[in-house]
Amino acid sequence: MKTKILFFGQTRELIGLSDIEWEHLPCTVAELREQLSHQGDNWHYALTEKSCLCAVNKILVNDLHIVENGDEVAFFPPVTGG
Repeated sequence: MKTKILFFGQTRELIGLSDIEWEHLPCTVAELREQLSHQGDNWHYALTEKSCLCAVNKILVNDLHIVENGDEVAFFPPVTGG
């Protein structure tokens, strides 16, 4: 089963994609960031920024969280409200 990875905001703009499917799991969020960052310089910049947040199954998680096959992962910049 593939995992859907979504990209929002500036992360999506830098990568040039709104979503992909990924099969190299299970792994931690940090390991997933590392795997994805090898896709190119823009990927590396977008995903290794300290401000790039991650949610798994719509719950904000840290880099130690384990991502399993079938999870929905989202990477996005911090959002401010007004």
